Amino acid sequence: MSSAGVLLQNVSKRFEAVADGAAVEILSGVNLELHRGKALAIVGPSGSGKSTLLNIIGTLDRPSSGHVLLDGRDLSSLQEEELARVRNRQIGLIFQAHHLLPQCTVLENVLVPVLARSDAKGREAAAERARSLLQRVGLGHRLEHRPGELSGGERQRVAVVRALINQPQLLLADEPTGALDRASAQELGRLLLELNREQGVTLVVVTHALDLARGMGRVLELRDGKLRQMATTAASTTHEVK
Repeated sequence: MSSAGVLLQNVSKRFEAVADGAAVEILSGVNLELHRGKALAIVGPSGSGKSTLLNIIGTLDRPSSGHVLLDGRDLSSLQEEELARVRNRQIGLIFQAHHLLPQCTVLENVLVPVLARSDAKGREAAAERARSLLQRVGLGHRLEHRPGELSGGERQRVAVVRALINQPQLLLADEPTGALDRASAQELGRLLLELNREQGVTLVVVTHALDLARGMGRVLELRDGKLRQMATTAASTTHEVK
């Protein structure tokens, strides 16, 4: 493939069992190729390792073996300090729990990832981008509100904007609609896809919601440690991604 995008090569993840010391393999030789700007959903039963896989792609965890490449750069070989820079500048993360700071305003929450910047010009540019993105997601009138004054769907939209503030190449969402009602979940799904197209950001969503997954276009199922292609119709079968 070209250097642009996400590439997993034979990624495995094992955990040592507490009781007998035997290793439990959660991921077994996972391979994935996703070009920049594309959208992907990963589904699978609870406990299948979906969040573990997303954490590995997002550099929050390391594989036991195999390689993870982002735009041709092998993340598996980087030290923790370098990984932290990649995570801050190139990867946006969205979780089921929005993790907003209750004492901060909407605008302040969005700007948390840029607080480490020392240059005033960079901070001001980020603030302008934050206002623009919040306006884009329908929250331009909520800049000075605190999370407790927002609905669940609004809080999750703030989390999406926060994930985008550093203009990441890759946006990872772990069950982003899990805590939302159906209408809010559908609205957030549409928003993620619109931002994927408008911002050109690569999007990977882990979800139990098949409606959300099918909206991504490409759906993979994680089962028995392997990723398998899953067509977007309920009657279709799956096959392993080589």
